[in-house]
Amino acid sequence: MSTETTNNTDSKLEPILGTKVRNFLIVMVAIALSASLFLGLKSQTNSVSLTQLDQNSTPLEIAISNNKPSLVEFYADWCTVCQKMAPDIAQLKQQYADQLNFVMLNVDNNKWLPEMLKYRVDGIPHFVFLSNQGEGIAEAIGDIPRPIMASNLEALVADLPLPYAQTSGKTSKFSAPVSTSSQDDPRSHGSQVVN
Repeated sequence: MSTETTNNTDSKLEPILGTKVRNFLIVMVAIALSASLFLGLKSQTNSVSLTQLDQNSTPLEIAISNNKPSLVEFYADWCTVCQKMAPDIAQLKQQYADQLNFVMLNVDNNKWLPEMLKYRVDGIPHFVFLSNQGEGIAEAIGDIPRPIMASNLEALVADLPLPYAQTSGKTSKFSAPVSTSSQDDPRSHGSQVVN
């Protein structure tokens, strides 16, 4: 009878032990997959911030007077397109750093209001391409793929017409009345809404 009880106990322990081992393996695999997913996503995140680009950019006063062409970007920290483009702009800056200036102007800083009015910034990111003499020669607005931006920068460095930019050269003279009240500020989203 004792051998029968031992066999009975062993046969009951095998499924329990097998289930525990299987569950343990599932947990270990889940942990390993979670860790690799976390590390994979972390390595793909934006490692360059707009603040870093701004801190490392050429000041506008220097850019317009150092006889190098410039790319001026009007941006905001809250702008998702600006954030998305930051790694591309950082790579282009690294590639062209000794040939042209990269200038970052935050539209949330009222200091840049005269420049925003001058270049009619009504959407961001807003890129202005400046000649060696600091004159605006072309503009581009929105999400620009890196190869297109690189083509524009190559042309800017070579003093050629930019292939993928809206020129801002000869236009009709038009002077719109400018109001500086907070309700007319394009960054005041929704302040004009009346319930």
